[in-house]
Amino acid sequence: MRNTAGIFSDAMIERLFAEGIISAPQPLVAGQIQPASLDLRLGRRCWRMRASFLPGQQGRVEERIAAYSLHEIDLSAGAVLETGCVYVAEILERVALPAGISASANPKSSTGRLDVFTRVITDGASAFDTVPAGYTGPIFAEISPRTFPILVRTGSRLSQIRFRAGHPRIDDRDLEALHARARLVDRDAAIIQDGVVLSVDLAGFEGGDLVGYRGKRHTGLVDVDRVGAYPMRDYWEPIHLPGRRELVLDPNEFYILASKEAVHVPPDHAAEMVPFDAMMGEFRVHYAGFFDPGFGHAGAGGAGARGVLEVRSRDVPFIIEDGQIVGRLIYERMAEVPRTLYGAGLASNYQAQGLKLSKHFRN
Repeated sequence: MRNTAGIFSDAMIERLFAEGIISAPQPLVAGQIQPASLDLRLGRRCWRMRASFLPGQQGRVEERIAAYSLHEIDLSAGAVLETGCVYVAEILERVALPAGISASANPKSSTGRLDVFTRVITDGASAFDTVPAGYTGPIFAEISPRTFPILVRTGSRLSQIRFRAGHPRIDDRDLEALHARARLVDRDAAIIQDGVVLSVDLAGFEGGDLVGYRGKRHTGLVDVDRVGAYPMRDYWEPIHLPGRRELVLDPNEFYILASKEAVHVPPDHAAEMVPFDAMMGEFRVHYAGFFDPGFGHAGAGGAGARGVLEVRSRDVPFIIEDGQIVGRLIYERMAEVPRTLYGAGLASNYQAQGLKLSKHFRN
Protein backbone atom coordinates (compact mmCIF):
# COMPACT_ATOMS: atom_id res chain seq x y z
CA MET A 1 0.00 0.00 0.00
CA ARG A 2 1.21 3.48 -0.87
CA ASN A 3 1.57 5.36 2.41
CA THR A 4 -0.08 8.74 1.92
CA ALA A 5 0.52 10.80 5.06
CA GLY A 6 -2.57 11.00 7.24
CA ILE A 7 -5.24 8.96 9.04
CA PHE A 8 -6.44 5.98 7.04
CA SER A 9 -9.99 6.11 5.70
CA ASP A 10 -12.56 3.30 5.55
CA ALA A 11 -11.50 2.35 2.01
CA MET A 12 -7.85 2.28 3.04
CA ILE A 13 -8.65 0.01 6.00
CA GLU A 14 -10.44 -2.36 3.62
CA ARG A 15 -7.26 -2.46 1.53
CA LEU A 16 -5.24 -3.31 4.66
CA PHE A 17 -7.42 -6.41 4.99
CA ALA A 18 -7.16 -7.23 1.29
CA GLU A 19 -3.36 -7.08 1.48
CA GLY A 20 -3.14 -9.17 4.66
CA ILE A 21 -1.82 -6.31 6.80
CA ILE A 22 -4.84 -6.89 9.04
CA SER A 23 -6.18 -10.43 9.36
CA ALA A 24 -8.79 -12.26 11.43
CA PRO A 25 -10.11 -15.82 11.68
CA GLN A 26 -13.66 -14.60 11.10
CA PRO A 27 -15.04 -12.35 8.33
CA LEU A 28 -15.65 -8.68 9.01
CA VAL A 29 -19.12 -7.77 10.25
CA ALA A 30 -21.34 -4.90 9.13
CA GLY A 31 -20.34 -1.58 10.65
CA GLN A 32 -16.98 -2.80 11.92
CA ILE A 33 -15.08 -0.42 9.63
CA GLN A 34 -15.86 3.17 10.56
CA PRO A 35 -14.96 6.31 8.53
CA ALA A 36 -11.48 6.54 10.12
CA SER A 37 -11.17 3.54 12.43
CA LEU A 38 -11.71 -0.17 12.84
CA ASP A 39 -13.69 -1.76 15.67
CA LEU A 40 -11.71 -4.54 17.35
CA ARG A 41 -13.56 -7.74 18.29
CA LEU A 42 -12.98 -9.81 21.40
CA GLY A 43 -11.68 -13.32 20.79
CA ARG A 44 -12.56 -16.53 22.60
CA ARG A 45 -10.19 -16.33 25.58
CA CYS A 46 -10.12 -13.84 28.44
CA TRP A 47 -8.17 -13.93 31.69
CA ARG A 48 -8.87 -12.46 35.12
CA MET A 49 -5.62 -10.78 36.13
CA ARG A 50 -4.04 -9.96 39.47
CA ALA A 51 -3.15 -6.48 38.17
CA SER A 52 -2.72 -4.35 35.09
CA PHE A 53 0.62 -4.60 33.30
CA LEU A 54 2.74 -3.64 30.32
CA PRO A 55 5.00 -6.31 28.82
CA GLY A 56 7.95 -3.97 28.17
CA GLN A 57 10.18 -3.85 25.12
CA GLN A 58 11.31 -7.48 25.30
CA GLY A 59 8.16 -8.95 26.81
CA ARG A 60 5.22 -10.86 25.40
CA VAL A 61 1.65 -10.46 26.62
CA GLU A 62 1.07 -14.20 26.84
CA GLU A 63 4.08 -14.56 29.15
CA ARG A 64 2.59 -12.00 31.55
CA ILE A 65 -0.79 -13.72 31.34
CA ALA A 66 0.81 -17.05 32.27
CA ALA A 67 2.57 -15.43 35.23
CA TYR A 68 -0.19 -13.21 36.64
CA SER A 69 -3.59 -14.53 35.56
CA LEU A 70 -5.96 -15.99 38.15
CA HIS A 71 -8.11 -18.02 35.77
CA GLU A 72 -9.13 -18.27 32.11
CA ILE A 73 -12.62 -17.41 30.88
CA ASP A 74 -14.25 -18.74 27.72
CA LEU A 75 -16.11 -15.91 25.96
CA SER A 76 -17.65 -18.03 23.22
CA ALA A 77 -20.96 -18.35 25.09
CA GLY A 78 -20.69 -15.00 26.89
CA ALA A 79 -19.27 -14.11 30.29
CA VAL A 80 -19.81 -11.46 32.96
CA LEU A 81 -16.89 -9.15 33.76
CA GLU A 82 -17.22 -7.78 37.28
CA THR A 83 -16.58 -4.24 38.47
CA GLY A 84 -13.26 -3.50 40.11
CA CYS A 85 -11.51 -6.41 38.37
CA VAL A 86 -8.86 -6.39 35.65
CA TYR A 87 -9.20 -8.67 32.64
CA VAL A 88 -7.11 -9.23 29.53
CA ALA A 89 -8.83 -10.59 26.41
CA GLU A 90 -7.42 -11.68 23.10
CA ILE A 91 -8.54 -9.73 20.03
CA LEU A 92 -9.63 -11.49 16.85
CA GLU A 93 -7.77 -9.03 14.62
CA ARG A 94 -4.02 -9.41 14.15
CA VAL A 95 -1.69 -6.97 12.35
CA ALA A 96 1.49 -7.11 10.30
CA LEU A 97 2.21 -3.42 9.86
CA PRO A 98 4.73 -2.18 7.29
CA ALA A 99 7.47 0.17 8.44
CA GLY A 100 5.50 3.28 7.44
CA ILE A 101 2.18 2.50 9.17
CA SER A 102 1.46 2.85 12.91
CA ALA A 103 -1.76 2.74 14.89
CA SER A 104 -3.40 3.99 18.08
CA ALA A 105 -6.44 2.72 19.94
CA ASN A 106 -9.21 4.06 22.17
CA PRO A 107 -12.38 2.72 23.78
CA LYS A 108 -15.47 3.02 21.61
CA SER A 109 -17.86 5.80 22.61
CA SER A 110 -20.38 3.35 24.06
CA THR A 111 -17.63 1.64 26.07
CA GLY A 112 -16.48 4.90 27.63
CA ARG A 113 -20.02 5.92 28.50
CA LEU A 114 -20.41 2.67 30.43
CA ASP A 115 -17.31 3.55 32.49
CA VAL A 116 -15.49 0.51 31.14
CA PHE A 117 -11.77 1.26 31.22
CA THR A 118 -10.33 -0.46 28.14
CA ARG A 119 -6.80 -0.27 26.74
CA VAL A 120 -5.03 -2.11 23.93
CA ILE A 121 -1.78 -3.99 24.63
CA THR A 122 0.71 -5.55 22.20
CA ASP A 123 3.89 -7.57 22.59
CA GLY A 124 6.88 -5.38 23.37
CA ALA A 125 4.70 -2.45 24.40
CA SER A 126 5.93 0.21 26.82
CA ALA A 127 2.69 2.20 26.47
CA PHE A 128 -0.98 1.36 26.18
CA ASP A 129 -3.09 2.01 23.07
CA THR A 130 -0.09 2.34 20.74
CA VAL A 131 0.95 -0.03 17.95
CA PRO A 132 4.32 1.02 16.51
CA ALA A 133 5.13 1.04 12.82
CA GLY A 134 6.39 -2.36 11.71
CA TYR A 135 4.66 -4.31 14.50
CA THR A 136 3.64 -7.86 13.60
CA GLY A 137 1.72 -9.91 16.11
CA PRO A 138 -1.41 -10.31 18.22
CA ILE A 139 -3.47 -7.61 19.90
CA PHE A 140 -4.97 -7.84 23.39
CA ALA A 141 -7.41 -5.66 25.32
CA GLU A 142 -7.22 -4.85 29.01
CA ILE A 143 -10.77 -4.44 30.34
CA SER A 144 -11.79 -3.06 33.72
CA PRO A 145 -15.49 -2.27 34.34
CA ARG A 146 -15.69 0.51 36.94
CA THR A 147 -19.39 1.18 37.57
CA PHE A 148 -21.52 -1.54 35.94
CA PRO A 149 -20.78 -5.26 35.49
CA ILE A 150 -20.86 -6.08 31.79
CA LEU A 151 -21.72 -9.13 29.70
CA VAL A 152 -19.38 -9.68 26.73
CA ARG A 153 -18.79 -12.47 24.24
CA THR A 154 -16.59 -13.38 21.30
CA GLY A 155 -17.15 -10.66 18.72
CA SER A 156 -18.09 -7.91 21.19
CA ARG A 157 -16.52 -4.61 20.17
CA LEU A 158 -15.16 -2.48 23.02
CA SER A 159 -12.13 -0.82 21.40
CA GLN A 160 -11.35 0.90 18.12
CA ILE A 161 -8.08 1.42 16.30
CA ARG A 162 -6.82 4.10 13.91
CA PHE A 163 -4.07 3.62 11.35
CA ARG A 164 -1.82 6.44 10.19
CA ALA A 165 1.16 7.18 8.03
CA GLY A 166 3.57 9.96 8.94
CA HIS A 167 2.64 12.66 11.45
CA PRO A 168 -0.76 14.07 10.42
CA ARG A 169 -1.51 16.14 13.55
CA ILE A 170 -1.94 19.81 12.71
CA ASP A 171 -0.51 22.62 14.83
CA ASP A 172 -2.34 25.59 16.31
CA ARG A 173 -1.67 27.89 13.37
CA ASP A 174 -3.20 25.38 10.97
CA LEU A 175 -6.06 24.85 13.44
CA GLU A 176 -6.79 28.59 13.33
CA ALA A 177 -6.98 28.41 9.54
CA LEU A 178 -9.14 25.28 9.64
CA HIS A 179 -11.53 26.89 12.12
CA ALA A 180 -11.82 29.95 9.89
CA ARG A 181 -12.69 27.67 6.98
CA ALA A 182 -14.79 24.97 8.62
CA ARG A 183 -15.87 26.35 12.05
CA LEU A 184 -14.67 23.58 14.38
CA VAL A 185 -16.79 24.77 17.33
CA ASP A 186 -19.84 27.01 17.37
CA ARG A 187 -18.09 30.14 18.55
CA ASP A 188 -16.32 32.68 16.37
CA ALA A 189 -13.35 33.10 18.71
CA ALA A 190 -12.43 29.50 19.41
CA ILE A 191 -9.82 29.00 22.13
CA ILE A 192 -6.92 27.22 20.46
CA GLN A 193 -4.09 26.18 22.76
CA ASP A 194 -2.36 22.98 21.73
CA GLY A 195 -5.72 21.94 20.30
CA VAL A 196 -9.28 23.27 20.39
CA VAL A 197 -10.33 23.91 23.99
CA LEU A 198 -13.67 22.59 25.24
CA SER A 199 -15.63 23.62 28.33
CA VAL A 200 -18.40 21.95 30.34
CA ASP A 201 -22.07 22.93 30.09
CA LEU A 202 -23.82 23.16 33.46
CA ALA A 203 -26.50 25.59 32.29
CA GLY A 204 -29.08 22.87 31.68
CA PHE A 205 -30.41 20.70 28.84
CA GLU A 206 -33.84 19.77 27.53
CA GLY A 207 -35.15 23.23 28.39
CA GLY A 208 -34.59 22.72 32.11
CA ASP A 209 -31.93 22.29 34.76
CA LEU A 210 -30.75 18.77 33.83
CA VAL A 211 -26.95 18.94 33.47
CA GLY A 212 -25.80 15.32 33.57
CA TYR A 213 -26.03 11.86 35.05
CA ARG A 214 -24.25 10.02 37.86
CA GLY A 215 -23.80 6.26 37.61
CA LYS A 216 -25.55 4.20 40.30
CA ARG A 217 -23.79 1.53 42.30
CA HIS A 218 -24.79 -2.14 42.65
CA THR A 219 -26.91 -2.27 39.51
CA GLY A 220 -27.71 -5.15 37.22
CA LEU A 221 -25.31 -6.03 34.43
CA VAL A 222 -25.20 -4.44 30.97
CA ASP A 223 -24.94 -6.61 27.87
CA VAL A 224 -22.64 -4.54 25.68
CA ASP A 225 -24.25 -5.88 22.49
CA ARG A 226 -27.84 -4.94 23.34
CA VAL A 227 -29.19 -1.54 22.25
CA GLY A 228 -31.96 0.23 24.16
CA ALA A 229 -32.39 -2.72 26.51
CA TYR A 230 -32.09 -1.07 29.93
CA PRO A 231 -34.24 1.55 31.71
CA MET A 232 -32.10 4.60 32.31
CA ARG A 233 -33.28 5.19 35.87
CA ASP A 234 -32.19 1.71 36.99
CA TYR A 235 -28.58 2.67 36.26
CA TRP A 236 -28.32 6.47 36.36
CA GLU A 237 -29.21 9.30 38.70
CA PRO A 238 -30.12 12.49 36.80
CA ILE A 239 -28.31 15.59 38.07
CA HIS A 240 -30.29 18.83 38.26
CA LEU A 241 -28.80 22.20 39.18
CA PRO A 242 -31.70 24.58 39.78
CA GLY A 243 -29.52 27.26 41.34
CA ARG A 244 -25.80 27.83 41.20
CA ARG A 245 -24.16 26.38 38.11
CA GLU A 246 -21.46 24.34 39.75
CA LEU A 247 -21.09 20.67 40.57
CA VAL A 248 -19.03 18.86 43.18
CA LEU A 249 -17.44 15.76 41.67
CA ASP A 250 -17.22 13.07 44.36
CA PRO A 251 -14.20 10.76 44.28
CA ASN A 252 -14.79 7.34 42.71
CA GLU A 253 -18.08 8.42 41.13
CA PHE A 254 -18.74 8.46 37.40
CA TYR A 255 -20.52 11.30 35.59
CA ILE A 256 -21.86 11.91 32.09
CA LEU A 257 -21.77 15.61 31.19
CA ALA A 258 -21.54 17.49 27.90
CA SER A 259 -19.46 20.21 26.33
CA LYS A 260 -20.79 23.75 26.00
CA GLU A 261 -19.42 23.86 22.47
CA ALA A 262 -20.94 22.04 19.52
CA VAL A 263 -18.10 20.21 17.79
CA HIS A 264 -17.45 19.87 14.05
CA VAL A 265 -15.00 17.47 12.42
CA PRO A 266 -14.69 18.26 8.69
CA PRO A 267 -14.71 15.33 6.23
CA ASP A 268 -10.98 15.71 5.50
CA HIS A 269 -9.92 15.55 9.16
CA ALA A 270 -10.28 13.32 12.23
CA ALA A 271 -10.15 14.46 15.84
CA GLU A 272 -9.31 13.06 19.26
CA MET A 273 -9.99 14.41 22.74
CA VAL A 274 -7.04 14.52 25.10
CA PRO A 275 -8.27 12.40 28.04
CA PHE A 276 -6.62 14.11 30.98
CA ASP A 277 -4.59 17.22 31.69
CA ALA A 278 -3.37 17.62 35.27
CA MET A 279 -3.28 21.40 34.86
CA MET A 280 -7.08 21.50 34.49
CA GLY A 281 -7.98 19.85 37.80
CA GLU A 282 -8.07 16.56 39.64
CA PHE A 283 -10.40 14.72 37.32
CA ARG A 284 -10.28 12.67 34.12
CA VAL A 285 -12.43 13.55 31.13
CA HIS A 286 -13.41 11.37 28.20
CA TYR A 287 -12.19 7.80 28.10
CA ALA A 288 -13.26 7.44 24.47
CA GLY A 289 -11.35 9.98 22.46
CA PHE A 290 -11.97 9.40 18.72
CA PHE A 291 -14.19 11.76 16.72
CA ASP A 292 -14.65 10.53 13.15
CA PRO A 293 -14.78 12.67 9.99
CA GLY A 294 -18.27 14.07 9.65
CA PHE A 295 -19.04 14.24 13.39
CA GLY A 296 -21.17 17.36 13.83
CA HIS A 297 -21.05 17.97 10.06
CA ALA A 298 -24.27 19.54 8.78
CA GLY A 299 -24.03 17.59 5.51
CA ALA A 300 -24.12 14.34 7.50
CA GLY A 301 -27.03 15.38 9.72
CA GLY A 302 -24.92 16.39 12.68
CA ALA A 303 -25.15 20.15 13.08
CA GLY A 304 -24.90 21.05 16.75
CA ALA A 305 -23.30 17.85 18.04
CA ARG A 306 -21.91 18.29 21.55
CA GLY A 307 -18.94 16.42 22.92
CA VAL A 308 -20.16 14.07 25.64
CA LEU A 309 -17.80 14.04 28.61
CA GLU A 310 -17.16 10.92 30.66
CA VAL A 311 -15.89 12.37 33.91
CA ARG A 312 -14.34 10.71 36.95
CA SER A 313 -12.84 12.64 39.85
CA ARG A 314 -9.53 11.41 41.19
CA ASP A 315 -8.52 11.40 44.85
CA VAL A 316 -10.36 14.45 46.21
CA PRO A 317 -13.76 16.12 45.71
CA PHE A 318 -13.48 18.73 42.98
CA ILE A 319 -15.80 21.59 42.04
CA ILE A 320 -16.40 22.33 38.37
CA GLU A 321 -18.34 25.36 37.17
CA ASP A 322 -20.34 26.13 34.07
CA GLY A 323 -17.97 27.08 31.26
CA GLN A 324 -14.87 25.64 32.97
CA ILE A 325 -12.26 24.25 30.58
CA VAL A 326 -12.20 20.47 30.79
CA GLY A 327 -10.32 19.22 27.74
CA ARG A 328 -9.16 19.86 24.22
CA LEU A 329 -9.49 18.34 20.78
CA ILE A 330 -6.54 17.66 18.54
CA TYR A 331 -7.12 17.35 14.80
CA GLU A 332 -5.30 15.20 12.26
CA ARG A 333 -5.44 15.23 8.47
CA MET A 334 -7.01 12.30 6.69
CA ALA A 335 -4.92 10.53 4.06
CA GLU A 336 -8.10 10.59 1.97
CA VAL A 337 -11.71 11.59 2.57
CA PRO A 338 -13.81 8.59 3.73
CA ARG A 339 -16.39 7.16 1.41
CA THR A 340 -19.00 7.43 4.18
CA LEU A 341 -19.00 10.11 6.86
CA TYR A 342 -19.99 9.60 10.47
CA GLY A 343 -23.77 9.72 10.61
CA ALA A 344 -24.29 9.46 6.84
CA GLY A 345 -25.74 6.04 6.08
CA LEU A 346 -24.08 4.50 9.15
CA ALA A 347 -25.59 3.24 12.40
CA SER A 348 -24.17 6.29 14.19
CA ASN A 349 -25.73 6.49 17.63
CA TYR A 350 -24.33 9.88 18.65
CA GLN A 351 -24.61 12.17 15.64
CA ALA A 352 -26.35 15.51 16.45
CA GLN A 353 -26.17 14.55 20.12
CA GLY A 354 -26.67 16.77 23.12
CA LEU A 355 -26.42 15.25 26.59
CA LYS A 356 -26.70 11.55 25.81
CA LEU A 357 -26.09 8.26 27.59
CA SER A 358 -24.75 5.21 25.80
CA LYS A 359 -26.92 3.39 23.26
CA HIS A 360 -27.75 0.64 25.79
CA PHE A 361 -30.24 2.75 27.79
CA ARG A 362 -33.77 3.97 27.17
CA ASN A 363 -35.81 6.58 28.99
